[in-house]
Amino acid sequence: MNKIVVAIDFSECSINAFLHSMSIAEHCNGELILLWVQKAPGEKEKYEEKSTDPSKDVQKAFEELIAKYQPEHPGVKISWKIRKGKIYKEVTEEAKLSKAMLIVTGTHGASGFEEFWIGSNANKIVTSSYCPVITIRGGINIQRPLKKIVMPIDSAEETRQKSSFVGYIAKKHDAEIFILKLYTSKLKTMRQKVDFYAVQVAGYFAEEKLTCHIDSVVCENISDATIEYASKIDANLIAIMTEQETTTANIFLGPYAHQMVNHSPFPVLSIHPKDTLASGTGF
Repeated sequence: MNKIVVAIDFSECSINAFLHSMSIAEHCNGELILLWVQKAPGEKEKYEEKSTDPSKDVQKAFEELIAKYQPEHPGVKISWKIRKGKIYKEVTEEAKLSKAMLIVTGTHGASGFEEFWIGSNANKIVTSSYCPVITIRGGINIQRPLKKIVMPIDSAEETRQKSSFVGYIAKKHDAEIFILKLYTSKLKTMRQKVDFYAVQVAGYFAEEKLTCHIDSVVCENISDATIEYASKIDANLIAIMTEQETTTANIFLGPYAHQMVNHSPFPVLSIHPKDTLASGTGF
């Protein structure tokens, strides 16, 4: 059974992420592992704890959460764990230990300080995880089925490596894939490289009998362009590599994956190049 680790701090955002993961697990024959991380003794306070020993409160909260939502997805097995330490380290370690196929996390938590959660946890989870990560901001409509996936393609060789996992998710949800060619250079050779990669990816999806569309956009900031396109087609998921083409805008605004995690109003699936090196896609 495919295991999915879900980072939970019982904030509205993390509950929303949990509900999204329930739907994914149902489609992918998955098992959810809900994880709450208690900071290690002596770690500098980031916000005030509600209890000196919160584990009992957390256990009760997990039981109530499962009792409330399990009936909506009776086929999904749900368990919970409590770990102690730094959030991003414990989340990624649990995923590795349980051989999870995916991590799902909200982009801010119960502290109320979105900047802290994003900067210290969500982005670090994406950066350090060995498996794909879906990050979800608050306010995402949990009732919408996953039917449209945007897959940006740029001139970086690694850009194609997300094809295998994107194809898997698309097939399980009967979703369409929208390949977005990102032209950041006026050089003909660079645009031809993007075109070549897009054709390769489309060919792979055709072999897998998946429906895909190809579109293109000329842009400087690939994050903004991807989000704008996703809004245009009313997408449900944006799938990216953590390592993408570097543009002038990226240099000043930070890594592409961090920009997407921080600003995308859509769930973002982030995949490391190393995650798919042995995927068998030929990329």
